[in-house]
Amino acid sequence: MEYTKVNFNLIKAEEYQVDLLIDVLGSIGFESFDETENGFNAFIQTSEFDEGVLNSTLSDFDEEIEYTFEISEVVPENWNTAWEKNFSPMVVKDQCYVRATFHDPKPTFPYEIIIDPKMAFGTGHHQTTTMMMEYILERDWKGKKVLDMGCGTGILALLAAKKGATEIIAIDYDPLSYESTIENANLNNQPLIKAICGGKEIIPNEIFDSILANINRNILLDQIPRYAEVLKENGSIFFSGFYEEPDMGMILEACKPFKMEYVSHKKMGDWVALECKKLP
Repeated sequence: MEYTKVNFNLIKAEEYQVDLLIDVLGSIGFESFDETENGFNAFIQTSEFDEGVLNSTLSDFDEEIEYTFEISEVVPENWNTAWEKNFSPMVVKDQCYVRATFHDPKPTFPYEIIIDPKMAFGTGHHQTTTMMMEYILERDWKGKKVLDMGCGTGILALLAAKKGATEIIAIDYDPLSYESTIENANLNNQPLIKAICGGKEIIPNEIFDSILANINRNILLDQIPRYAEVLKENGSIFFSGFYEEPDMGMILEACKPFKMEYVSHKKMGDWVALECKKLP
């Protein structure tokens, strides 16, 4: 699979503006991002890249951010080497240790997750993933049937499994994420995780105790009706991948017709994670 890299050199930009730019790039197909000394790199499958769409998208930021960018092709072997070099272990709530295969284990933590770092999104380092992991650590998952939408590396499914979930469906439209989830499930000895490649159309016609959906606002708004169909009464759904304003209000409004009501939310930087419960 071939990838295109867009290197952004940020001359003048606020942190929230950069987060917004990354969010919008994600909505047009960019899958992964990594920080550089002067900005960040954005990666997209070459077959999905359209320079005209990129330029049109960036034009919305021309009056807010001062930047330059450069487009280049990525050799997959070079990507993996660079990603491994920049991937560092992390700890969530002093309970969960996330590491790569090339880091030493730390058995003193209650939960350890091994992620083989590829281009798939979701190593725990982004605020949205971290907040979703915090929710998982705070809730009871024993015996639960869980749907993980936009699973990326499968990190949320893995943590739910380690917390006692007994049946987990992990779905992502990106073949690399699908393959990464299978690989990471094997690395963590979690055979109960079933990965499926696709979108909302391949969500099984089954009922789930809980749903994890860390994607982006527009996809969430489109998929909420389907989530409501497969979430059991009194079941919980956890959203992330969006901002507090105006996104959270839009998500909650879309949930209302399906009796999925606000329970709590977390905020980290400009990003938000949201918990809702489906009423009888």
